[in-house]
Amino acid sequence: MDLAETIKVGLTREEHGVSDEAHSAQALGSGLLPVLATPAMTALMEQAAANALEEFLPDGWTSVGISLDIAHTSATPLGMTFRAEAEVTAVEGRKVVFQVRAYDEAGEIGHGVHERFAVESEPFLAKAAKKIKK
Repeated sequence: MDLAETIKVGLTREEHGVSDEAHSAQALGSGLLPVLATPAMTALMEQAAANALEEFLPDGWTSVGISLDIAHTSATPLGMTFRAEAEVTAVEGRKVVFQVRAYDEAGEIGHGVHERFAVESEPFLAKAAKKIKK
């Protein structure tokens, strides 16, 4: 499958969240401070990228994250809203590369590159389940 036929460079998606206790570094175990956790910011970046692709994939297909290289550059206090943007920068067969950025109400809080790979859901899950049987 060549996704370049349906997914174009420049495609974007944005997702929103709220920096609350559940998304804090304390709650997620990534630190001791009551601020937005890096894993929460990263998850929203991945969500934006994944959701950007879903409508373009055939039935029975989805995408999985295969790499993420990000910088978390500014702390977000609890109670603030934040958002993540994902923009397609390359399509290589079944691999899609995204520029990702995150912002809170005061400005950019993180950026980086995320790659996803299109997979057929059933065979992917069957391969993963074989690990249990070993």
